[in-house]
Amino acid sequence: MNNIPLVFWLIPVASIVALGMAWYFFRTMMKEEEGTDRMKEIAAHVRKGAMAYLKQQYKVVGIVFIVLAIIFSFMAYVLEVQNPWVPFAFLTGGLFSGLSGFFGMKTATYASARTANGARTGLDKGLKTAFRSGAVMGLVVVGLGLLDIAIWFLILNAVYADEKTALITITTTMLTFGMGASTQALFARVGGGIYTKAADVGADLVGKVEANIPEDDPRNPATIADNVGDNVGDVAGMGADLYESYCGSILSTAALGATAFAMNGDMQLKAVIAPMIIAAIGIFLSLIGIFLVRTKEGASMKDLLHSLGLGTNVSAVLIAIATFFILYLLGIENWLGLSFSVISGLAAGVIIGQATEYYTSQSYKPTQKIAEASQTGPATVIIKGIGTGMISTMVPVVTISVAIMLSYLCANGFDMSLSAKSLSTGLYGIGIAAVGMLSTLGITLATDAYGPIADNAGGNAEMSGLGEAVRERTDALDALGNTTAATGKGFAIGSAALTALALLASYIEEIKIAMVRAFEGGKQYVDAAGNIFDPTNASTIDFIDFFQVNLINPRVLVGAFLGAMAAFLFCGLTMGAVGRAAESMVQEVRRQFREIKGILEGKATPDYGRCVEISTRSAQREMIIPSLLAIVIPIVVGLVLGVAGVLGLLTGGLAAGFTLAVFMSNSGGAWDNAKKMIEEGHFGGKGSENHKSTIVGDTVGDPFKDTSGPSLNILIKLMSMVSIVMAGLTIAFL
Repeated sequence: MNNIPLVFWLIPVASIVALGMAWYFFRTMMKEEEGTDRMKEIAAHVRKGAMAYLKQQYKVVGIVFIVLAIIFSFMAYVLEVQNPWVPFAFLTGGLFSGLSGFFGMKTATYASARTANGARTGLDKGLKTAFRSGAVMGLVVVGLGLLDIAIWFLILNAVYADEKTALITITTTMLTFGMGASTQALFARVGGGIYTKAADVGADLVGKVEANIPEDDPRNPATIADNVGDNVGDVAGMGADLYESYCGSILSTAALGATAFAMNGDMQLKAVIAPMIIAAIGIFLSLIGIFLVRTKEGASMKDLLHSLGLGTNVSAVLIAIATFFILYLLGIENWLGLSFSVISGLAAGVIIGQATEYYTSQSYKPTQKIAEASQTGPATVIIKGIGTGMISTMVPVVTISVAIMLSYLCANGFDMSLSAKSLSTGLYGIGIAAVGMLSTLGITLATDAYGPIADNAGGNAEMSGLGEAVRERTDALDALGNTTAATGKGFAIGSAALTALALLASYIEEIKIAMVRAFEGGKQYVDAAGNIFDPTNASTIDFIDFFQVNLINPRVLVGAFLGAMAAFLFCGLTMGAVGRAAESMVQEVRRQFREIKGILEGKATPDYGRCVEISTRSAQREMIIPSLLAIVIPIVVGLVLGVAGVLGLLTGGLAAGFTLAVFMSNSGGAWDNAKKMIEEGHFGGKGSENHKSTIVGDTVGDPFKDTSGPSLNILIKLMSMVSIVMAGLTIAFL
């Protein structure tokens, strides 16, 4: 414990400050008035449905976690191909990820009615209530993430402090709690996404298109399920998602730092804690940005975007400046170059966010053109939306590619020799760029979580009959939320690409640990030339050569094809799941309109509970196979195609998954805001044929942007995490 520098304690302190501020924002929100009795009643229905779903989901996920923990225990204690701490780290990762989603969702279900009530006073009041409630999610995620990392680092440091390779063992072991977080996140995203989109599609197609009633009309039986879905999918799922993104970037960078500076003990420790310190400072700077968000009455969409942009951009600029001081004061080798690596990640995040805003906001031409296409029917709306989504992949892909090269070269002094030293330090630079991108997650996630809160507030305002002026304000906040949600997904996807690349290097390091363990146990390895291969002092390049990881190795190529296929298979399964669930919802809504007399006249109350039950049952049943695929595929590929096949799988999955995720998220966001644009009075306004055409586009886009697209970034990282955890098993079959 004596070798831990004093600055390390900033990490648990920052996490406690984040959790304390989250509690403060929650208590402040709870002091606000919830509105009329009708508003309170609707909020209570949504809260009850959301908590019931989450309770059911955690039962299913809990069974999966117990089974996986037993498997990991068998591997660790019987087969002895895994670190004995892995089962425990895996469970805590899942627990903290689940807690992030739970606290965020609990806040959101209390905040929506208060946001609607705040909108009765003015736009600024509604914006502040929704945004600071969203900040609870952002601060809980970063607070719990850093707390979990700090606790595990202290525990493992106490256990392995005297070992020669202590920091490498500690950081690679900590990566496994990232698998727990990723597993929980995937179940939460997929299950929540299926739930919310089944209700949303059913409510829109039957209510708005067939029955010609407004969105969130209390006469629509699916409207409560739709509002519940916003919370379980877009809040609980998103919180778990970004928790694993945040932790994954920090842990993979720490592991790369342990490897890159393995020959220099003092520098090695600094490289391990540097990403944690940057994340800790990011918490304080995110708080500054959160307090800057405000607007004026009658603000346009661009004004609202500027309000949120001011907070996020100020935080980003401050962390960029702070990074230079952090790395300089730590005394890290090439601190200046690494600082520019962090800035390249931050800049990439900002550029991806701006590009996402351009392609998904109705303030700009791409979405306006989709709304315009409604004049020729739903087919052209869908065609235009798909085309826009495909074109929108160019900027994020080019941006991430430039960020990868810049962060790599800045970190290793622009050395392209691919020597062991330049490769390891360059990869560390890529990892720390991912940390830079997510360092201000406290506020960027607040802008993301704000979206579903504003959406629910609009629903509450409509169902409570608050009047046109209030509904206009909540519609403005909701449309802003669609764009901020798309921007948040862009950040998550961008960080996933950088983190997944860093995890590739961590996988090689875990392979080395497994091979050294087997080598010391008497197992011999022979390379392609027939020479004995000693993994003890081998570099990353040596392992790449030993496993023949190159493009003429069919194992690598087959693995790459399988990785690309996995992304499309996963999307196909989740889209199909939403389709089946939505069919059941449509049939149920039609049945109630047909059999319960007086619903459309407002004389009878719909059976909201039945629709909630359909969404819950469908989500629980449909989420299992897609989620388990992400765990099974890397294990099977590792056992059949070996290390080369796994590296191909992860590379193919990363390239296809990243591009596909951007396409789906942006298409869905653009379709949604094209519909919102028409609802504002353009091209015929609400109830027109053009409006119905954009509703069809929106229902296609719903599973694109809220189920399949955002789940892909978790899939990419979970396959990497599973590969790392199962490295010992892969080597045992070598």
